[in-house]
Amino acid sequence: MNHDQSSGGPPTIADVARLAGVSRAVASRALSNEPRPVSSEKRERVIAAATSLGYKPNLLAQSLTTKTVNLVAVVVNHIHDLSDLDLFDRLIDQVQTIGKQVILIRIGSVARVEEFLRNGVAYHVDAALVFSDFADAPTVRRMFRSDHVIMLNGLHDEFSPVIIPDEHAGIAEAVADAASKTVRTAGLVTGRASSLVEQARIRSFHEAFSRYGINLLKTVQGDYSYESGHAAAKAVADADCPDAVFCTSDAMAMGILDVCRTDFPGGRPSRFRLYGFDNLSLTDFDAYPISSIGYDKSLYVRYIVESVASPGNFRPGQPPVTVPTRFVPRLTA
Repeated sequence: MNHDQSSGGPPTIADVARLAGVSRAVASRALSNEPRPVSSEKRERVIAAATSLGYKPNLLAQSLTTKTVNLVAVVVNHIHDLSDLDLFDRLIDQVQTIGKQVILIRIGSVARVEEFLRNGVAYHVDAALVFSDFADAPTVRRMFRSDHVIMLNGLHDEFSPVIIPDEHAGIAEAVADAASKTVRTAGLVTGRASSLVEQARIRSFHEAFSRYGINLLKTVQGDYSYESGHAAAKAVADADCPDAVFCTSDAMAMGILDVCRTDFPGGRPSRFRLYGFDNLSLTDFDAYPISSIGYDKSLYVRYIVESVASPGNFRPGQPPVTVPTRFVPRLTA
């Protein structure tokens, strides 16, 4: 298709519309993520015309018109443990299905948050998904100059949507399973103590131990990583090890299992039982048959993406959206 542009400058949406034989409005909708429908035949003509002309949409102009930039910020402490990989690949894929792209922002400390605010670093995004436990809801709203902040870390307030797993039920099921197998003493390997989510998780374990008459002998702090579980193994699984060791991440449980392979012939416990947390995809394979606590990640991601796509559905003060957890038995228990 040949087209003689009258202006001699870069092709415009009007040039695309003229070549495709449609109105400018139809051409604009065909090349954007607007929900208003365009027939597949017209869309194909518009895309062919845009390709022929070498037309590139003006994203800034689109954002001024639609009040969106089709970007979603995902705010994390870091991405270094296995549960991050399981979750974020799925999350990014589903955010892209609603026509938006993800930018990852790593905040490793409270000081880093303050640096963002002090230096005026801000991104224009349609929504921010906050996994980092170094930033509360008011701070993130200031960071992005936006009210559409979805809190996933326990540091929420009444003005932001909240989506969190209900971990209490899954923890109670896991401890009940241990008690049914005559476990009377336990060790607990935890994550970062400053995390409100982790604090609630630890309280749930303590409550369940008390309910089922299990004596907590040892607590070791890790950081959710495989390395920290590997390092904790000596402390929790020494000659005086408890009947069961509970970890607040599967990655830490994997580290312990690798140090203590001789205690798990064929994956089954001989000295102590081992429980993880997160129900990682790796625990379905023979190398790490770890009993775990998990939730439906597809449902969790669906709730997040629905909140991104429909911000008007949130009303200040509404209760958190919760995703139930469950105990998943495997060989190590």
